[in-house]
Amino acid sequence: MSIHIHWYLPTNGDSREIVGSGDDSHVIEGVSRPSFREPSIGYLADVARTAERLGYEAVLTPTGTWCEDAWITTAALTQATARLKFLVAFRPGLVTPTLAAHQAATFQRISGGRLLLNIVTGGDPVEQRRFGDFLDHDQRYARTGEFLEVLRGVSKPAHEPGEFDYAGRHYRIEAARIDFGGYELPQIFFGGASAAAEQVAARHVDTYLTWGEPPSVVEERVRRVRDLAASHGRTVSFGIRLHVISRDTEAQAWAEADRLIERITPERVAKAQAVFARTESTGQQRMTQLQEGSGIAAVTSRNARALEVSPGLWAGYGLVRGGAGTALVGSHEQVADLIGEYHELGFDHFILSGQPHVEEAYHFAEGAAAVLRARKLIAQTPG
Repeated sequence: MSIHIHWYLPTNGDSREIVGSGDDSHVIEGVSRPSFREPSIGYLADVARTAERLGYEAVLTPTGTWCEDAWITTAALTQATARLKFLVAFRPGLVTPTLAAHQAATFQRISGGRLLLNIVTGGDPVEQRRFGDFLDHDQRYARTGEFLEVLRGVSKPAHEPGEFDYAGRHYRIEAARIDFGGYELPQIFFGGASAAAEQVAARHVDTYLTWGEPPSVVEERVRRVRDLAASHGRTVSFGIRLHVISRDTEAQAWAEADRLIERITPERVAKAQAVFARTESTGQQRMTQLQEGSGIAAVTSRNARALEVSPGLWAGYGLVRGGAGTALVGSHEQVADLIGEYHELGFDHFILSGQPHVEEAYHFAEGAAAVLRARKLIAQTPG
């Protein structure tokens, strides 16, 4: 299969630094952000149009109280773009599956079929309770499984008659059906590193997402989820979420990583890590473990490469930023080689980002992506 390259929409603002943008800005108080770019529709439209112009297939939006609402923001941006798809992240426990199907159907109609869905079960108990969700980790994933079963059930293709009834532990639905008006239920992306998450992925989703860990680590997970899906008579595709620093030379790429780490203080790392420590997310725990024992030393010595956890895979983002905490760092050829290595393991979708998101979109598209296109690995996007 070909590689599908996606970008990221910074709906909490953008910056030339790791700190002060993304989901770390709600954690660290008193951050000086001279290069901060507000997440206005005007700026986000610039990012979206840049991604579209450069051939990225879709942009991922995050979800949480620290960023703008993904549904509303991306619906607005459909009017500023023509082909770009929007991978909209949302929490399945906070809306009913019928309502989510209704929102998806409306989005498909107003965008011309440019919606993708990213199901985020949630791992921070403080944030979940902020929304009124007091279920524990495994209960949340059980609810997500039911949510996806209902979501598919109420979104029947036009040629299939009948309405949908469901009686589960978390949902009871009667006589439900959502008309997608000639469009289909969007492709469903989903991530989670726990055993409960893998079971949901195997049973219900189209594309299983992971955060960037060394190839030797994620290879086993791909094999496990693939086997689980096969046991249910299904197949799933795989995607990976990474930051990227792609430059003309390896030295230039690591110099940029050094510049990013120079703005991080040990105090900021300590505050961010205290927040990450409360998580119930297995994936977040794994991101934190990648740089445990070397993070403070790397910041103190201003040596980004001390956080290189696998050749070309840098864990510097995870010092102060939740979620995806690693970046591919290297020359354009090296970054393309790393993506090719992950692709050989079974990954077809690469969701990438970098600060700032307009400039880094160009660095990658004109560099590593050009190499991948020359190798005929990237899927062709229309027009």
